[in-house]
Amino acid sequence: MSHQLPDVQASEPDVTVGLSQVGVTGVDKLVKLARDGKRPLILMAEFEVFVDLPSGRKGIDMSRNMQVIDETLEAAVSEPAYRVEDMCGDVAERLLEKHEYTSTAEVRMTADFVVREDTPASELPTQSTITIVASATATEEGTREEIGAEVIGMTVCPCSQGMSASRARDVMRDLDVDEETIEDFLEQVPQPGHSQRGHATLTVTTEGSPDVDLMDIVEVARDSMSARIYNLAKRPDEDYMTYHAHADAKFVEDCVRSMAEQVIDEFDHLADDAVVHMKQSNDESIHQHNAHAEREVTLEQLRAELNGDQ
Repeated sequence: MSHQLPDVQASEPDVTVGLSQVGVTGVDKLVKLARDGKRPLILMAEFEVFVDLPSGRKGIDMSRNMQVIDETLEAAVSEPAYRVEDMCGDVAERLLEKHEYTSTAEVRMTADFVVREDTPASELPTQSTITIVASATATEEGTREEIGAEVIGMTVCPCSQGMSASRARDVMRDLDVDEETIEDFLEQVPQPGHSQRGHATLTVTTEGSPDVDLMDIVEVARDSMSARIYNLAKRPDEDYMTYHAHADAKFVEDCVRSMAEQVIDEFDHLADDAVVHMKQSNDESIHQHNAHAEREVTLEQLRAELNGDQ
């Protein structure tokens, strides 16, 4: 005998407080992104899906959220081409439609993506892994979408390097090396400084789909650090990376500012209300702590600062 199951989620909670984000995290999905004239990209993606919850409702419809995710991702597989940020936007808009009590729906996605490239000196083929970051927030006013990436590189501490250069200068003076030769040597041979593995994250958020190419974002993020790193490295490649990193020593703050400058050069076509999120975290080699710097800003504000208007 069948009977109507009670809708407990729709009942009033004991504590009538609204919640800004309720949903699911750690949802793994295999996403197939087709490309015109090329092999499709296969991503193992992890999703987070949230809606807001009014104070008079006990819970959300969790199974309905999962059904929407499955339906949308299955539809994405059959499309001839798809941008991951648009996929997130599609899911967010569907959630908004299916939850009459919701005013905001948010979808976040991360996925590892392999980039093929050559090593810098020996020019051997290798692969690097980046993390794609995408999200969308849908409201009655419209949908804002975010696309970006987290990449790994190398940084060298300018302060540590400066101390090494000072020591080298004192030693050469004791050896009666003339000042011009000392300065020429230090300019051509960067002195040691403690190095870090750096994690650079750059995302762009706009109304609708951001008019940016993911690989351009990756290039900006990788070039913001002291040097790029590669999975495969013969001795000439190790020498290349070490030299170039020490020739462009950067604090964690410098990396974020480098991203900011490149963003204006690379994405100057974006509207003033586009938002860029720039983040750098360094795994310190001589400290137990790590270094971190971050900035989220509109293109309008960033343009003003770089033009000296602030």
